[in-house]
Order: sequence, then structure tokens, then C-alpha cells
Amino acid sequence: MALGTQPEAADARDPAEDDGSSIFAEINITPLTDVILVLLIIVMLYASAATKESQRREERAVSAQRSGLKVNLPDGAAKDIEPGANSLVVGIMANGELYVNGQKIAEGDLDGVFQKNYAKDKETQVVIKADGDAAHRRVVGVMEKAKANGLRRIAIATKGQ
Repeated sequence: MALGTQPEAADARDPAEDDGSSIFAEINITPLTDVILVLLIIVMLYASAATKESQRREERAVSAQRSGLKVNLPDGAAKDIEPGANSLVVGIMANGELYVNGQKIAEGDLDGVFQKNYAKDKETQVVIKADGDAAHRRVVGVMEKAKANGLRRIAIATKGQ
């Protein structure tokens, strides 16, 4: 806010007769405009980030529904993979149970599943969804069985950050 005398009134009067009664106020809206524009930019950035985060959550939910497993995946910053028609999702639970494409199987049947999928498609991708509390030995054992049966495309599923 600027305070001062009105230019027209100051020119018309004699400076000796100035009693200070003609004060006028002028509102400067430039700082207000700057603040509003900054707030607008912040809101736009927040909306964009919130939209991306909700899309990531939705993608994770769809991925969990595809495999039918509720696995507590460890965090990771690796690139995304898309399980396709020639993918085999192997779930390893914290208690050691094994699931293939959402169906519980015994460890002894895993070799047969890998052999059957290798015979069907040599480029079958094995996606291992191991619980964060699953034994490392168990995860490595599944990977070794897949490689022993000819399946070389192996991916480890993680939670995106």
C-alpha cells in the first residue's frame, strides 16, 4: 500500500498551506499476484504427483489380482516388467509355500511345471514374487530349478517406489 498526497491536489495548492489532510492510499496488487501464481504452480505440481501415485497403486493392485497372491514384496527400484501370455508367476510365501499362477503346488511338482512350460515356449519368463520375509535359500532354489529346466528369463518382482 502506498501513501502520499494526490498529485493533482499538490500542484493546485500552495506548499505553505499544506496541512496534510489530503492523504490517498493506492493498493499495489503485484505481490498479491505473485503469491497467487506461486500457489497455483504448487497446486498443479501436487495434483500431477498425486495422479501418478494413484496410477501406480492401481497398477500394483491389477498386478496382484492377475497373480492372485497377496505377497509382501520387498522394495526395489528396478525397471518394470510386464507379465505376458508366456509368463509363469511363482509366488514364494514367508512360510515357504509355493504358488504357480495363483495355484498352490508342492515343491516336488515345480520341476514338472517348469519342464511343461519350457516345452510349450522356450522363451517363457519366470516371475518370482517372493515375500520379503521368505528365506533367500528358497528363492535361489526356485531360480536354480527354473534354470536347470531350460528357463533362462527370470525376473524378481519388487514393490515400485
